This record gives sequence, structure tokens and C-alpha cells, in this order.
Amino acid sequence: MPEMPEVQGLTAFLGGRAVGRTITRATVAAIAALKTYDPPISALQGAEITASARLGKFVVLSCGDDLHLVFHLAKAGWLRWYEALPTTLIRPGKSPIALRIALDDGSGFDLTEAGTKKSLAVYVVRDVQEVPGIARLGPDPLDADFTRAAFAALLDDRRMQIKGLLRDQAVIAGIGNAYSDEILHAAKMSPYAIAGKLDDAEIDRLFAAMQQTLTEAVAEASGKPPADLKDAKRRGMQVHARRGETCPVCGDTVRSVFFADRSLEYCPTCQTGGKILADRRLSRLLK
Repeated sequence: MPEMPEVQGLTAFLGGRAVGRTITRATVAAIAALKTYDPPISALQGAEITASARLGKFVVLSCGDDLHLVFHLAKAGWLRWYEALPTTLIRPGKSPIALRIALDDGSGFDLTEAGTKKSLAVYVVRDVQEVPGIARLGPDPLDADFTRAAFAALLDDRRMQIKGLLRDQAVIAGIGNAYSDEILHAAKMSPYAIAGKLDDAEIDRLFAAMQQTLTEAVAEASGKPPADLKDAKRRGMQVHARRGETCPVCGDTVRSVFFADRSLEYCPTCQTGGKILADRRLSRLLK
């Protein structure tokens, strides 16, 4: 799933390549991806893209102050950029393409989604706050106002596990499954630690790990075209999606805990005092 650093990379790329260009055609190939109807998608035709921004894991392409193309790539979505947009006809239901945007210099991009579970979402709105997922976003973890004190206030009295809190977009915007694994590994903290029970030293460690992990990932994504961002993300991972590999910090084996539609990765030596966390799938089978 694209998370804050990759979405920031996409936003920066579109800022340099699409801003200033006029949309000549907007084609919806997967009707379920389009979540709004007013303004219609046709309102984008002839509109000049004036800004590219990121809000959490949403990309916002603005056409002036009162028309915005917003999209969220969800778990399996991506943006495919073309210097020369293909002219082949898109066949709905026969292609991974959900949306195609053509620009006035012949370039453009497709939003694509792999797999059978379709969650990619596209919105055309007059105000970005009309998008429900944006309206409920928590603070951005790299904003200057997001201080250690602000972070501690978010944790105070919360009974949820810290892994879930970091992924909750209404609490902190932009962090998903992968970077929450990486942050917790850097902080040497169990994903099951209770947020409201962390002491001052643990909060210090977690906040520093979050800032450093995300800052480094954003820097790594900076300047890369969309085609290179996924590989850059994978190369930077210490534990996420590295089950069975050696922890680069201590040499222990990276382990996984599986859930219904995702998994988390962690290092027992670095994060849980050597304890192996129960595999939820196996636990269910044994009941």
C-alpha cells in the first residue's frame, strides 16, 4: 500500500510534471472507483492543473480554488505516468485501469488497481473537505506543529495497541502497515504495547523513531518517478515484508503475525524481549 513517503513522492512528481498543464480528457474505466457525481468528471476537461498536494495518503490535484481531483490508491492502486499517453481503447472490466487523465502536451497518467478487491477511490470536488477520508484526518506527523508534546497528548489514556494507533488515519495521517512496522522496529517497541501506558522514555523513543523513519523515507522518494517508488520503498525496509530474513540490527530472524488481510513484521530480540508473538491464524485453528 502506498503510504505517506510514496504519496509525497507522487505528489512532488506531479507538481513538476502536471502542474501548469491542461486536462484534455478524463476517462473513468472502473465506475465503482468514482465516488462523487457533482461536479461531474467531465468538469475536469479543459481545466488547468494549478497545484499538487498530499493530505495523508490522498493526492490532490487542484484546478483553481473550486475544482479538485482527489484520489486514494488504497492497498493495490498505483499511478502509471506516460510521456506519450497510449491511444488504445480502455476496455472496462478487462484492464486494471480505473482512471485515465490526458494532458495537453500528450502526456498523462493512469490510475491502476491490481487484484479483485477494489478499493481505489477517485473524487471530483469543489472543496477537499467534502472527501470523508480527508475530513477525518489527524495531524501529519512531519508537520512543524506536530511536536513531541502533541504526540504525547494523542497517546494519553488510549487503550489501543500502538501498532493500531499509528495506522489510524483519524489519529495520525499517512502512516500505514509498512511504516508502522518500521517505526516500531526503530523504537525497539512491541506492536502490542498499549499506547496510553507508554512512559516518557518510550514516548521519546517512539517519537524520534517516527520522525527519523518518515523523514528518511520521504527523502528517499524525493525526485523519483512513479515507476521507481515501489522498489525504493522495498529497499528501505528493515523488517516489513522481510519475514524469515535476518534483522539488520541484531541478527535475529524477522517474524510475522498474520491477520485476515494483512500481516505485521517484527524482530523478537529488538522489540519483544525475545518473545515470539502468537500467529493469529494458528491460534484460531487451535481453538
